[in-house]
Amino acid sequence: MSRSSSREDEVRRMLDGPHPQVPADLAQRAAARGGRLLRRRRFARRLVLLVAFAAVIAFTVWALKAQPWQLPPTETTPPLDGW
Repeated sequence: MSRSSSREDEVRRMLDGPHPQVPADLAQRAAARGGRLLRRRRFARRLVLLVAFAAVIAFTVWALKAQPWQLPPTETTPPLDGW
């Protein structure tokens, strides 16, 4: 017997055996758990968007205050008097 056919036989024996009883409130518990997962994901998504929005606002305020696109002042070199 090959290895795959023995596995198939074992699976068939497991499926042909008695099936366990399913709890009566399984659907309600699954729906409640799914609702909790959806609420957590929604909260996490909103939190990430809020943090990203705050980062954009902070960067904008910094850029407007620091103005990194302008050249630094030219007072870093000594004046060239007397040439």
